[in-house]
Amino acid sequence: MTTELRVLDPNDWDRWFEVLDLAFGGLHEPAESRALWRDLTEYERSLGAWDGDLCVGTAGAFSFRLTVPGGGLVPAAGVTMVSVAGTHRRRGILTSMMRRQLDDVRAAGEPLAVLTASEPVIYGRFGYGAASWAEHAAIDTNRVRLSLPEGTDGVRLRQADLTESSAACEKVYARLVPRRPGMVARGPGWERLPLIDPESERGGSSPRLCVLAERDGEVVGFAHYAIKPNWSFAGADGSVGVQQVLALDPAAEAALWRFLCSVDLTSTVRIHSSPVDGAWRQLVSDVRRCEPTAREVLFVRLVEVGAALEARTYQAPVDVVFEVEDAFCPWNAGRWRLTGDAKGASCVRTGDAADLALSVRELGAAYLGGTSLVSLASAGRVRELREGALVEASVAFGSPVAPWLPHGF
Repeated sequence: MTTELRVLDPNDWDRWFEVLDLAFGGLHEPAESRALWRDLTEYERSLGAWDGDLCVGTAGAFSFRLTVPGGGLVPAAGVTMVSVAGTHRRRGILTSMMRRQLDDVRAAGEPLAVLTASEPVIYGRFGYGAASWAEHAAIDTNRVRLSLPEGTDGVRLRQADLTESSAACEKVYARLVPRRPGMVARGPGWERLPLIDPESERGGSSPRLCVLAERDGEVVGFAHYAIKPNWSFAGADGSVGVQQVLALDPAAEAALWRFLCSVDLTSTVRIHSSPVDGAWRQLVSDVRRCEPTAREVLFVRLVEVGAALEARTYQAPVDVVFEVEDAFCPWNAGRWRLTGDAKGASCVRTGDAADLALSVRELGAAYLGGTSLVSLASAGRVRELREGALVEASVAFGSPVAPWLPHGF
């Protein structure tokens, strides 16, 4: 049997999405989620692998703009909805879709491809490196106290309808996008994502709630959360599940965390996703009582090494020659001289001797400043060929703000 890769026909979307549903456990997406993903699908960027009239593979991409160190927004393909039918595994279908997709991304002039991975081990061989992390935590509010910055009491909090407050929350989100690497600018339709709240996925929690932080009549922050009641023999023992807390200044963020940590009849605040340098870590009296854990979220793939490295800035002056290995996208392989600082960068082909040797996967991991080249070198994944080059490049690639992706795709 042979399979054929085809650009997705809108009329085939249901069959295509059913293959994805089955690959991820066979449970159908709730109707409201399914409707959103149908509306957001970019059909010209979506591929189906077909065995006769059977769809046996799926892959798609969203047209994103990703924040990089320095605050610039860089075009990036948001790889999504990747699956292969269990009946057709180990036939090269995934590789053929990744091959076609990266060729298309390059032709579109996008220097980056990014994804979130259900199975991270899959994507390293295609050049994706883990570039940003999210922290999960459970704050024991019976034992943990908050130390609040000046101005917290000047912030007004207001309970708001989730849908009616959407526009105000999106304005806060948009203002924060340039401040943190790894965030994506949300285009039309994506404002619906935080509103998706199917009852079947609440796990006994309340519908999603929203509290706005205001100052002088302006919304300066918000929290999306849900309450899960629970009662033990000793009394109320509920929890607050925090989907997102975003604020424009420290006082507004502190006011939101104070509110979340003082909801009646609860004793735990469960943070579903926070930057690893999230403000809550500095507010709490005892981080150990919050049980923080981190996992990788966003994987980055440099599709065009030169353009990608030129698109960001560097926190210290750097002049280094990379020997890049890239078997899957061979146009990236070879030596590249990167020169740059906080004002800009140049990255061009060179015949000069290499200072560091690494694969494109390591460049992807280090690209947003959340994974250091020194750390990668300690695992043997970066080789220093000129003494001092490793520290020089690692410092330059760093970011004072940890990269973070606030939501999946």
